[in-house]
Amino acid sequence: MKPEILFLKQEDVIKAGLLDMKMVLAETEKTFKMIGQNQIINPTKVFMGMPSNENWDSYCMSMPAYIGGDVDTAGFKWAAESKANAQLEGVPYGIDIVILSDPKTVFPKAILDGTITTAMRTSATAGVMAKYNALKGTKVACLVGAGVIGRTMIMAMMEAVPTLEEIHMVDLVKEKAEGLAKEFDGKIKVIPYTDVKEAVKDAQLLVTETTSRKPFIKKEWLKPNMTVIQMEGQSCEEGILLTADRVVLDNWSQMSHLVGILVHELYEAGKLKKEDIVELPEMVNGVQVRQNEDQFVYCGSAGVGSVDIAIAAKLYENAKKMGIGQKLNLWDNPLWV
Repeated sequence: MKPEILFLKQEDVIKAGLLDMKMVLAETEKTFKMIGQNQIINPTKVFMGMPSNENWDSYCMSMPAYIGGDVDTAGFKWAAESKANAQLEGVPYGIDIVILSDPKTVFPKAILDGTITTAMRTSATAGVMAKYNALKGTKVACLVGAGVIGRTMIMAMMEAVPTLEEIHMVDLVKEKAEGLAKEFDGKIKVIPYTDVKEAVKDAQLLVTETTSRKPFIKKEWLKPNMTVIQMEGQSCEEGILLTADRVVLDNWSQMSHLVGILVHELYEAGKLKKEDIVELPEMVNGVQVRQNEDQFVYCGSAGVGSVDIAIAAKLYENAKKMGIGQKLNLWDNPLWV
């Protein structure tokens, strides 16, 4: 028997529907609901920084998952980033792939480019958090970071917060924020900024998607009842999390042990315990986080592999129906069976 592998390059996964943010949001919320219903096995990601985890120039990360229910697939996301890529023209900062396997035979069935999937699902996770926790009638959101995920974050917030009228896009390189403002002209008003303090002044919702390794956003800049969604490890000073009325994290066991992020530092210092937080799977299964319009809500995510696997499985099924991708075989005749 020759296991057939469908190889889907980036152009193929885009044809299969990856840029459909409504679909990605739906798959993301469904995945977190299934986690809460114990239909998913989602081990903690394994991070390997080079030359070290604490001071990496590049890293590789393994994110395995099994998804049961009507998806019934196993998979790995292999995520990697390199500072050196920022200096290379036409090369993404992060390069990811996803491998899907049949959970019964463990035959590999698909290899997909996962780079754009990462950007879409990161923003979709923030979108699910915003859907449940943004203040009613939120009109202004401040997004910090105008990179690839800044683009998909605009897409996600437009879908998740339908009352949104204006986005303040912050980046140290103003031209990047201006570029996104032009890109979304006619869809939503995007105003470029370089100063977070000024940009967040009129916002009810703050979302961070930066590569910063040290905090730079201060609690006193923020409204006392706003929603903050931190999609990386270090942009917010610790008081933003510690003084929040409610805290939501995508995966406590992972975030409390992932070196280099705020949640891990607070856990190690004894300042944050599991009973202080609500996990995202609990939230989408009915635990109410924001209980009134006066509360300050903090949400944090480091990403879970099962969301990547679920989206990849959807794209794989779409690609098979559309007849796109390249078929490969792992062997012609396996040796030493």
